[in-house]
Amino acid sequence: MKKNISKILVVLIISIIAALFFAFDLQRYLGFEYLQSSQQIFQSYYMERRFLAIAIYMVVYILLAALSLPGAAVMTLAGGALFGFWIGLILVSFASTIGATLAFMFSRFLLRDYVQNKFKEKLKAINDGIAKEGAFYLFTLRLVPLFPFFIINLLMGLTGIRTAVFYIVSQIGMLPGTVVYVNAGTQLAKIESIKGVLSPGLILSFALLGIFPLIAKKTISAVRKQKEKKLPS
Repeated sequence: MKKNISKILVVLIISIIAALFFAFDLQRYLGFEYLQSSQQIFQSYYMERRFLAIAIYMVVYILLAALSLPGAAVMTLAGGALFGFWIGLILVSFASTIGATLAFMFSRFLLRDYVQNKFKEKLKAINDGIAKEGAFYLFTLRLVPLFPFFIINLLMGLTGIRTAVFYIVSQIGMLPGTVVYVNAGTQLAKIESIKGVLSPGLILSFALLGIFPLIAKKTISAVRKQKEKKLPS
């Protein structure tokens, strides 16, 4: 009974926050054009209240990821644009992973028991696979962006993978993609005219964004082949 009440409260809180987000059209503050136009104001604020600026950014990013609200990709680019590469990389890596883990925990708390009981037999093969190679499956999904970020968080919450494993593998698996996006954000921040669009740094950054999924896919295929070779014949 207490658990059901807790679930209802969690659903209500999430629903209220999501409703307020869309009702007040807060998405408009997560467009890169808005962030770029406000960059000078933010830089001044950041220089005066460095830790507070970082804390606000982290909280906003974590909330967006935890509640599966739109804006995580723009926030990642903004991390590079506003904080520079190294600080942006650290902030985005931890904020995205913490947010993803919270979304995972919400999914597990609210839906896992129902789904597992309802489809127990049909999910047996999936549960067995997760039990044996859940970390590798998750790593593959994080490294090769075939599915949206929030879908992976929610679906993994329905499985038996341990929370600590989910967190660690997510942080490692998302890191290469985070590097690419944060670097792209640092280049976008430098655009002051139409000529900036043709800068070598920006062209290289967007080339990396385009080929990264292919590189990740090749890497996973190579790792999988190595694993298959090690299996006893």
